[in-house]
Amino acid sequence: MLKNPIPKVTNQLQHRAIGIINGKFTPISSEQLNRGYLIDNKEEKIETVVLGKALSLIKKHIDLKKNYYWVVYPKNKNSQNLHLQIAGIWDPYQLNDFPNDSSKTNFSKLLEELDLKDNYFSVRGELVFVNTKKKEFVIKICPIIKSKTLKNKNFKLVIKGELSLELLHSFVSLDINRDGNSLKLIKCEVIEKNLSKNN
Repeated sequence: MLKNPIPKVTNQLQHRAIGIINGKFTPISSEQLNRGYLIDNKEEKIETVVLGKALSLIKKHIDLKKNYYWVVYPKNKNSQNLHLQIAGIWDPYQLNDFPNDSSKTNFSKLLEELDLKDNYFSVRGELVFVNTKKKEFVIKICPIIKSKTLKNKNFKLVIKGELSLELLHSFVSLDINRDGNSLKLIKCEVIEKNLSKNN
């Protein structure tokens, strides 16, 4: 069974922002492995931090000279400055029953089998702002916090694309493609309209 780097949602109104990018992670320094840049196949650099659970993977299993498929959480303040948080690494050889010769297997074909591709992001949340002039919109994401010590972790993402003003305050599920430091809309599915009225 091939492990999906972006699992299917368990709840129709599940908020999330998660993606997969192929590239090399370059830390700021060998002493500070948790901050650096993800450099993609086009040599574009994206500011990146490594979350705790992925840090031990990087320390133990990762050759920083090689490209990997990174499972990442996106953050941005506007449509031009993407930041990433590395949550994990998608490696079918270590996680599934595949023969170990990774050079012969086509990762992008495996991703296609899962209806995914490099630079794909799944974003689910509430549409809170539409800028028709700039052709961009803002999604508010409210992740479920399991830890009581963490404060409200709601955040917003600015995405390039056009959505109708009529969809404001609807819960939407978006297929997104990363283009450089921008997130661009491919497809939108409205899961529930007018969340504010229903609450």
